[in-house]
Amino acid sequence: MSGKRRYQTRRWASVSGAVSRMPPLGAIIETLLIVGGLVAQWLWLPHSSTQADAGYRLDDLTQLLQHHVLTNDRYSLIGPLFSTPLWLLGRVNQTPTWWLARFNLFVFAAGLLLLYRLLRPRVDGGLVRGFLLILTAASMFPNHLENYYGEVFTAICVGVGVLAAVIGGRARAVIGWVAVAVGVANAPATLVGLGLVALRRMFSQRRWRYALAGVGAAALVGAEAWLRRGSPFATGYAGDQGVRTIMPFSAHPGFSYPFWFGLLAIILSFGKGLLFFAPGILLPVKSAILALRSALKHELLEVYELWLAFVVGLVLVYASWWAWYGGWTWGPRFFLFASIPASFAVALHLRDRASSLPLNLLTLLVLLLSFWVGINGAVFGQADLAPTCLYNNFAQEQLCWFTPDFSVLWHPLVVAYQSGWHWNVFARTEGLTPAYLGYIGYSVLALVYLAAPLALRTGRQAWSAARTWAEGNLKLVVTRF
Repeated sequence: MSGKRRYQTRRWASVSGAVSRMPPLGAIIETLLIVGGLVAQWLWLPHSSTQADAGYRLDDLTQLLQHHVLTNDRYSLIGPLFSTPLWLLGRVNQTPTWWLARFNLFVFAAGLLLLYRLLRPRVDGGLVRGFLLILTAASMFPNHLENYYGEVFTAICVGVGVLAAVIGGRARAVIGWVAVAVGVANAPATLVGLGLVALRRMFSQRRWRYALAGVGAAALVGAEAWLRRGSPFATGYAGDQGVRTIMPFSAHPGFSYPFWFGLLAIILSFGKGLLFFAPGILLPVKSAILALRSALKHELLEVYELWLAFVVGLVLVYASWWAWYGGWTWGPRFFLFASIPASFAVALHLRDRASSLPLNLLTLLVLLLSFWVGINGAVFGQADLAPTCLYNNFAQEQLCWFTPDFSVLWHPLVVAYQSGWHWNVFARTEGLTPAYLGYIGYSVLALVYLAAPLALRTGRQAWSAARTWAEGNLKLVVTRF
């Protein structure tokens, strides 16, 4: 072989080797969609750190860092302390308010990266990227990334921490439980959720040491309360209550709401119900997880069950709280964490090619609703509902909790119907700016990418079932005729 031929052979071998090492097209597209979702959040959606509870957290952090004063406010400073670098950056670029409004976006992006690093070596990459993409575009997170509330910090710390504690090595497990304790301390009401997680882990592993996570979180909560309010048992919520309205249990403080009514409302109400805002929790996952080609499928099943245990703990706590609905906020604010197991369940069934026709139809419906939740929370919000539901000092706020007409999820359809389905009127009424339309376009693109394979698979199953039914039944009809 001549020197020229040998050179060309080596050259093509190197090129083909480089091509073989390139990630598949699907991986590239999914990664671009995930990163594109974060960029779209940064560029196209509004961000605020001053509204409602977020403003109190901003003021508490500012008082501490600028005036060295530790306030006795009810809202935890644990999460906001992690945003200190952004507050300091705001002193030299933009403002602290501007940067803190985007703190939750940084937390969420870090959470996605950690989830990927923990899962990718052990689980199919398509499943992991699908999970992260659904979290980014088709969950309650897009709405929560627009503000400085504390739920994102808690959800990411607990979600990632539980995963690291179960499937990581010993060092990662310790770090994972510490992250869980810190996230729970940021929202003391979630201690019950952590208690159920610790109990579930203790029974499965037959080790008492997992109770230390709950003890650590409770110690952090007590220490902060002692430093800021003079007693480890001073929560800052003493006497806290809502206004008197037509609702029979309004204006009662503390855990005064009937548990059964709260349970029904948290799960089934049109404006706050988990059934609508985290529909993925309806999907069965055990068989889908155990069918994975992963040596850690049993550990993944336990992670999912621990995530669900945390959600159950949240429901048990808030079902009796007078403000179970989370105040004047979009959707079930206190239950943002439910988006993590819900998104994982949807991603599982998108990759499960052995699912039956009814289950695939349910998955497709859940996926569509999940994307609508993401778009609705990011773009539509609840601003146009304020004149009705905040009328006369919140006298009609319950309309936004329970009725479909004034639910944040379904009210845009009411507006579309009232506008005669004229796009220009609808867009003007809902305030759809070019930035919002760009975000909707991104979400639709992600939806089409994820839904197309499932829709084709479901269509083939439906056609096969219809043909089988027709062959049997039509032959019987013709024979009888």
